[in-house]
Amino acid sequence: MARTPPRAARRAPIEAPAGAHRPLSERIDYSDHVRKHESRTVRFLLVALGFVLVGIGIAGVLLPLLPATPFFLLAAACFARASERCYNWLLNNRIVGPTVREWHFHRSIAYRTKLWAIVLMSGTLAVSTVLLVEDGLAQAGLAVLCLLLTVWMWRIPSRDAPRRRPR
Repeated sequence: MARTPPRAARRAPIEAPAGAHRPLSERIDYSDHVRKHESRTVRFLLVALGFVLVGIGIAGVLLPLLPATPFFLLAAACFARASERCYNWLLNNRIVGPTVREWHFHRSIAYRTKLWAIVLMSGTLAVSTVLLVEDGLAQAGLAVLCLLLTVWMWRIPSRDAPRRRPR
């Protein structure tokens, strides 16, 4: 079951215009979604792990074989148990915030993001398989893996997907 956005988010649109940076006064407070762990040590470790995951996510943006989004989602989960400030920072981030919020509130992926992910994943896996794997059975296994990943990703809902026209 999807969580409802905070009250402030229901009144105003969540997304800022493309490329716009929201001033501090317009950022949405998601603190009511944070349930801090009781232990101060665990909270410290979760914040540290969250920033490690953000770092890996940033690397995933730059490296074609490493996905970025799952690491940002895991970082959001760590921050949600440890720090209101870090959690708000990640969800209000103009680059990764929209994707994390879309998953958090609606359990969906933007249609364009999904298409890009499928194309890049398939292309990278195809080139890697052809250039780096010599065994025919291993190549077939990687092709099946790519097909399964594509079907899995395609089945994740997209709220902004174009509607099919009836025939």
